Amino acid sequence: MGSDQSAPSAVCEWADLSDPFVPGTIDTVLVTITPRSERPPWLRAPAPVGDNYRELKSLIERLRLHTVCESAACPNVGECWNHRTATFMILGNVCTRRCGFCGVRKGAPMPVDYDEPRRVAEAVASLGLRYAVVTSVNRDDRKDGGAELFALTISAVRERVPGCKVEVLIPDFQGSHAAVNIVLDASPDVLNHNTETVPRLYRQVRLGARYERSLDVLAYAKRTRPDVPTKSGLMLGLGETDDEVLQVMRALRAHQVDILTLGQYLRPSPKHLPVIRYVTPQEFAEFRRAGLEMGFAHVESGPLVRSSYHAAEASARPTA
Repeated sequence: MGSDQSAPSAVCEWADLSDPFVPGTIDTVLVTITPRSERPPWLRAPAPVGDNYRELKSLIERLRLHTVCESAACPNVGECWNHRTATFMILGNVCTRRCGFCGVRKGAPMPVDYDEPRRVAEAVASLGLRYAVVTSVNRDDRKDGGAELFALTISAVRERVPGCKVEVLIPDFQGSHAAVNIVLDASPDVLNHNTETVPRLYRQVRLGARYERSLDVLAYAKRTRPDVPTKSGLMLGLGETDDEVLQVMRALRAHQVDILTLGQYLRPSPKHLPVIRYVTPQEFAEFRRAGLEMGFAHVESGPLVRSSYHAAEASARPTA
């Protein structure tokens, strides 16, 4: 990691997050910055081409499914799809929240498709997966936040492909423990909920979310089902300091999170939050070392790491 950096230097504007507005106080955060013109060489990823990529894309289209790989413009789509792995995104591809970092469409949600779990299971069988990852858009329009569809999808995959492990990346369900219980009752092999960023940046990065709520979701899941590994991840490069990242990592371990992912934030479009800085591979390696010393069972840390990157390998490690 670099030295204990303060907010990165750059031309910026300020957001009014308090009333009255007082420039330079702790209640202000960067919202715009001169964009980095070129990505460093370590952020080059394989192009999405090849027979496996085309076959998987055709399968997803035929089954009328969505993947976070495409919807969120994941840089690893070429690598993962050519290895015949994908993260399925249920409950449509329109999110009810407007997070500043996310490339998924925002707006009025799609109707719930109760046949979707069956089609996800069919895709898992067609791909010959032994480890499936399922996530969703936020569905704040539903009382359970979509938890029912997570449970139905886990059950459908297990029925169609016995022995296949299922990892779920869940939203915060607006803090509903009842919704978390619905998912846990289906016994996922890993329960992931991303913290995404440091508390200071939540109001610009995760509109509609709260840092304390995310910690509570993870803590409640572990208290309720200590046998189910928990997992969380952060994006770096949004203006956080090294100390802030380490503080979040310590908080996650204090809440008994087992698996940690750290990756570089990449701007999906000019309408999204800009990249404040590119974190070097050496810094990611230092964060990984620090995480293992804190007691995480597995830390996946690197510029192109995303929540489900090498998910099967991470789950194979003993829980912390």
